[in-house]
Amino acid sequence: MLRARIKGVGTAGNDAHAVVVEAGGRYLPVMITGDQARSIQIGISGESFERPLTHDLLLTTINEMGGALDRIVVDDLMNGTFYAKVHVERYDKGEREEFVIDARPSDAIALSVRTEAPIEVSEEVMDEAGRTEDEIEFRDI
Repeated sequence: MLRARIKGVGTAGNDAHAVVVEAGGRYLPVMITGDQARSIQIGISGESFERPLTHDLLLTTINEMGGALDRIVVDDLMNGTFYAKVHVERYDKGEREEFVIDARPSDAIALSVRTEAPIEVSEEVMDEAGRTEDEIEFRDI
């Protein structure tokens, strides 16, 4: 696994958006909707609202049940679709339990930026879909 970070969220065409993840000097553009891009941007900026948004609600639920977001992993690419896992940990009577939950990468990233949980990308995914900096073009939202 490669440790990754968010390079940015931007437009990738007329109505298309992407979140770009950087790992090992390569960039992984993940196509997302405008709503997903906005949720990630809100998490990055730390903007808060009077009522919880969906990703905030999920994190609150995880925390209220005694868990914490451990990390997210972008671990597969099939037919042009990225797959991710959300790793949640919980301690029960001193014993660590880990739950691995299938997720869209955009949702996993939106959770990660709210908690600063690490982002990891499998080397296989980066080898297949990673780009150089010269191959990435996007405007920040």
